Amino acid sequence: MIECPKNGGSAYFNYKGFHSIVLLAVCDAKYCFTFVDIGNYGSLNDASILTETAFGQAFENNPTNFNVPCPALHGTENLPYVIIGDDIFPLKPWLMKPFPGKGLSEPEKVYNYRLSRARRTIENAFGILAAKWRIFRTPIKANVDLVENITKATVCLHNYLRLTENSGYIPTGFIDREDSTGNIVPGDWRVEVNATDGGLRGLNRIGGNRYTFEAGDSRQAFKNYFNSADGKAECPWQLDHVMSLGRIGN
Repeated sequence: MIECPKNGGSAYFNYKGFHSIVLLAVCDAKYCFTFVDIGNYGSLNDASILTETAFGQAFENNPTNFNVPCPALHGTENLPYVIIGDDIFPLKPWLMKPFPGKGLSEPEKVYNYRLSRARRTIENAFGILAAKWRIFRTPIKANVDLVENITKATVCLHNYLRLTENSGYIPTGFIDREDSTGNIVPGDWRVEVNATDGGLRGLNRIGGNRYTFEAGDSRQAFKNYFNSADGKAECPWQLDHVMSLGRIGN
């Protein structure tokens, strides 16, 4: 969140009613940011921003310089290495998103659950950033170039503290965790950020939903794998967890 830039007009004004620039990011399993794009207008659609980013274009054009491993064969399913996103983004062969809508089949619900578990990693990464770097607690009063540089600096410092495994940066209980039945125990960062109505907010825009047959085939392959014997062995509680959500009306 930023204060209205001088002569900014409506370019930075997003549909939730405040001015902002966009931090679009990918992270790894250790909550380190691996690709970031900082500074696009808050009024823009996240899906269109991804299309214009250097890393979005690189993945779209089948990058060779990222050293992405070849697709892995699990039984009869060929599973490519992918980025995980949410409903904001379009489904692509390199970007998996949940099955949309209600009335999903049991295997589709399992797939969505497994994606949700993995996607929580990026939620935690943003939560750590918002909770630890307090400049994000309120709209930043500075010109846009300075806000971009501040954001870049916090991302770099965040990664440095993660890579050095600074024990004080993410104390016990600070991030989301999972109990033995797959239920999520919210991390303390959620309490801190929600209590201050923090200035680093997800906008949850609706993106394009068009996708190729290749992307649909990839999603089906992951769905089939998650519901196979090998996939179930990774999360033996997944079906019980999905069924319990259905019983309580979610």
